[in-house]
Amino acid sequence: MSMNLYAIRAIVLFELARTRRTLMQSIVSPVISTSLYFIVFGSAIGSRMPEIEGVSYGAFIVPGLIMLSLLTQSISNASFGIYFPKFTGTIYELLSAPVSYVEIVISYVGAAAAKSIFLGFIILATAGFFVPLRIEHPLWMLFFLFLTSITFSLIGFIIGIWADGFEKLQIVPLLIITPLTFLGGSFYSISVLPPFWQNVALLNPVVYLISGFRWSFYGIADVSLATSLVMTSIFLLGSLAVVAWIFKTGYRLKS
Repeated sequence: MSMNLYAIRAIVLFELARTRRTLMQSIVSPVISTSLYFIVFGSAIGSRMPEIEGVSYGAFIVPGLIMLSLLTQSISNASFGIYFPKFTGTIYELLSAPVSYVEIVISYVGAAAAKSIFLGFIILATAGFFVPLRIEHPLWMLFFLFLTSITFSLIGFIIGIWADGFEKLQIVPLLIITPLTFLGGSFYSISVLPPFWQNVALLNPVVYLISGFRWSFYGIADVSLATSLVMTSIFLLGSLAVVAWIFKTGYRLKS
């Protein structure tokens, strides 16, 4: 069966147009927040911190800051993108149109991931104004950027299907994802923690995402690259399995 590229293109363009209408919230706000992180952590605190494995503290936190924005924005973009048709009732027109479930997922997840990746590059460029950057493995950096964006856009898609109110769209990003990111080595290496807390930190899935992403920049990591890849792939496959189950059962789509 051929893919309905016209439908995919229409949905993606609609979602990207929404980003242009909400430019302040979608792009400017995360960039300002990231700049404040660099001013507070990179300059005020970083000047009092020693280098971490030969990397200045300001540069060390760059991958973590990008990942923080990537995770929250991927979830936010995808969850709102699919929730809004549910809220307005247009989801039923979409489900009855000659558009397959696969094409719906590709459209919404693809648009959300594209916006997150674009934002990631903007934050990376912003970081260059504050600290000297180097990317030792640019292809791996791009790979982790794409893989993480797609995975968490899928998670956001699931949240958008699950949510039955706007307030629920914020619960997971605010109460789960953001704390896990802060505790996942965004601003420190888990190697500085006592052995017990290092083992606890390894239960945090975000550790593996940030570690692999930071390795692509500086060649340093809290866990091996292979472990990061395996764990990230597990998150991706798990998210795909949940999405498949949602469309198979019609969970919160047909009621």
